[in-house]
Amino acid sequence: MVLEAVSCKHCGQTQHVKRYGTTRAGTQRYRCFDCGRTFVQTYTHKARDPSVKEQITQMVLNGAGIRDTARILGVNRNTVSAQFKKK
Repeated sequence: MVLEAVSCKHCGQTQHVKRYGTTRAGTQRYRCFDCGRTFVQTYTHKARDPSVKEQITQMVLNGAGIRDTARILGVNRNTVSAQFKKK
């Protein structure tokens, strides 16, 4: 059995991360006891991935259009629009 070190997606901690149930889809969920947040190791939808959200923000702020951003990143236009409104 191989143990895989899981690090928190929010604070980077590896020692205080424990399994914390599953999502509705059956994906393993984890909880970081340092920052208290929960996360999954891999996201099933691109739009849920924090790095994609950051790319959306950067592209729109640098002048890329909403449709172009959605096409390049492979997400829905509404996702780009909603993320842009949050920032």
